[in-house]
Amino acid sequence: MSERAAPFYCPYCGDEDLRPSEEGHGAWECRSCSRAFRLKFLGLLAPGASANSPATDGGTS
Repeated sequence: MSERAAPFYCPYCGDEDLRPSEEGHGAWECRSCSRAFRLKFLGLLAPGASANSPATDGGTS
């Protein structure tokens, strides 16, 4: 089984000085901005799903 991919940069400040957190699986700490965050895989999209489908844009045209 392969390891999960690590984030390349902080989602808050964009810096690359990240370390795994002691908070558990998927938790990371940014040493630059002192923020902690967690990554979680939610699942796969249904075939044919897109960001512009009526189900995701509130139904406005």
